[in-house]
Order: sequence, then C-alpha cells, then structure tokens
Amino acid sequence: MHVPDGFFDVPVSAGAGVVAAAGVAVCLRRARRELDDRTAPMAGLVAAFIFAVQMLNFPVAAGTSGHLLGGALAAILVGPATAVLCVAVVLLVQGFFFADGGLTALGVNITLMAIVTSVVGWAVFRLVSRSAPRSRTAVIVGSFLAALVSVPTSALVFTALFWLGGTAPIELSSVAAAMGGVHVLIGLGEALITALTVSSVLAVRPDLVYGARGLAAPLVLRTADGEVAVEEPATLPAPKRGLRPVLLGGGLVALLLAGVVSFYASSAPDGLNKVAADKGFNAYERPHDLENGPLAGYGVSGVEDERLSGGLAGIAGVGITVLVGGAIFFTVRRRRQDKAVA
Repeated sequence: MHVPDGFFDVPVSAGAGVVAAAGVAVCLRRARRELDDRTAPMAGLVAAFIFAVQMLNFPVAAGTSGHLLGGALAAILVGPATAVLCVAVVLLVQGFFFADGGLTALGVNITLMAIVTSVVGWAVFRLVSRSAPRSRTAVIVGSFLAALVSVPTSALVFTALFWLGGTAPIELSSVAAAMGGVHVLIGLGEALITALTVSSVLAVRPDLVYGARGLAAPLVLRTADGEVAVEEPATLPAPKRGLRPVLLGGGLVALLLAGVVSFYASSAPDGLNKVAADKGFNAYERPHDLENGPLAGYGVSGVEDERLSGGLAGIAGVGITVLVGGAIFFTVRRRRQDKAVA
C-alpha cells in the first residue's frame, strides 16, 4: 500500500506529515519503556524481517497481489511504540533507497502503514488476549485477528484521506468498497504470516514476544484439608540465554527471503495500485524523485541479470534497514539507561 507522489494535494500531504512526525516523536519517547536488553536487538531484526517480507507479494485475486504491512506483527513482537518506529524505518529505507513510496507521501505512508496498523493491531490483540484465558493459543489467535483487522482499517483510512485531499475526484463509496474488499483478502494473508511468525518465536523463545510477557500457567496450591487455592499467574523470568542464535537465525531468514525467495513473488499490482488503475486515479501518479537511484525498483543499477540484481538489492535493503534501525533503537535504549542512572 505504498502511496506514490501525486495522489494527495499539499494540505493533506502536509497534514499527514505533521501527524506522522508527531506520532514518531511520541513513539520515540514511549519506546524507552519497551526497548530493554531483549527488545532493542529484536527491534532491528523485526524491521529487517518486515522489509524482506514486504518484497514477497502474494496473489489475492485475479490480477491483484498483496504484501505484509507488518504493524500488527511488530507490535506483538516488540511493543506498539517500537512497532511504529520499525515500520517507519522500513518506509524510510524503501522511499529513499528503493524509490518505493513517494517522498511527498512519506507522511501519508507512515500514518497508514506504521501508525494505524500498529495502533489498531495492538488494540485488537490486547482485546483478544485479555478476553481469553492466558495461553499461547490466545496469543496466536490474537495475532491473527490483529493483523486481519489492521490491514482493511488502514485501507479505509487511505480512502478517507483521499476523499479529503486526493488529486482525483472519486466516488467515496465505490473506492471504499474496492479498497476494503481487496484489503480484507490481503489482511487474511497478513494474518497467516503474522500468526505463523509469532507462533514460531513463541516455540523457540517465548520471552522475546512482547505481547506474551507475563504468560504463565496459574499456580494451584492444594492445602492439607484438600482445598484448592489459585494464585494470580506469575510473570515468567527471562531465561538466561543469549540472543545471538536468534538474531543470527532471524537475520539469515530475512536475507534468504529478500535475496532469494523474493524473485518468485507475484508480479501483479498490489491492492492500492489495482484499485487506482480500475478507478482511474493512477494517472495522477508522479515519477519518484529518486527513480534513477542505484537501488531503485529493487534492482542494482548496472547488473543485467534480473535475479542477481533483485537478490543483491534485497540483501542490501536488509543490511541498510538493520543499520538504520539498529542505530535508532540502541540510541533510544541508551537514553533510557542514561535517564535511569540520572
């Protein structure tokens, strides 16, 4: 759902930029509470994973594809504030290095793909996890529903913004139905990816899933006279195991997805591009200011072999995302530590 340049007028683009900047600023402050010794390294990995999986467009209908947005997944793995930063980092890397998503539309993209999906996804996840008994099943189901709801919500927010300040006249109900319908299908794909990823991390290191912290079975005490007393679930202590195997394994998966598997992704236009073509407002798209960059279009300039070019670009993208995200997350983490010492 990367919005290109030209879809929105100046007031809406500027307004979304203000919302995005304010949201990121708030999340930078709140992320200090989330970025501990486990979450800070994981956040860089989560951002790189989202970048890699966003290269894997999957078919959802005839002539239409979708890809992961990642807000709900990141919120459950590393916390909602950190999730906004993760997806924002991915969008910055995509916009400035790969000419994916307009630069004037960067505020719109951060608002839709980072803030809306993370906030809505986390709200749905918390509602489900608090309504059901604490268990891994509840976490996985909550992850599925969080991702499923977050994607069409983001699509409908796009429709509302386009109605307010789109550069092309549209019939609101028609575009809302088209965007909502196709993004429900994309949301199903996102929900499956999110649930699978969360369940995989839960199986290996449940302490690394932010949304599952405090998950433990109730303590049942049997007294001498046969009565049963049930205490509140205790918080599970983090196991004293290093993060290096998880980070190396997750990084390798991201590199394989971006560098190898991405070649087999669907070439069909994604949901937004398909709706834009069907409704006619794709004619208002402007060329990207960095469309001639060395990595523009997810290919390496000068490399003729399409598979090699795309693979090298994907690997480069994972590396850049880790560097940019890691620098931000560890800076925020350090400020938390400095504040605690002070």
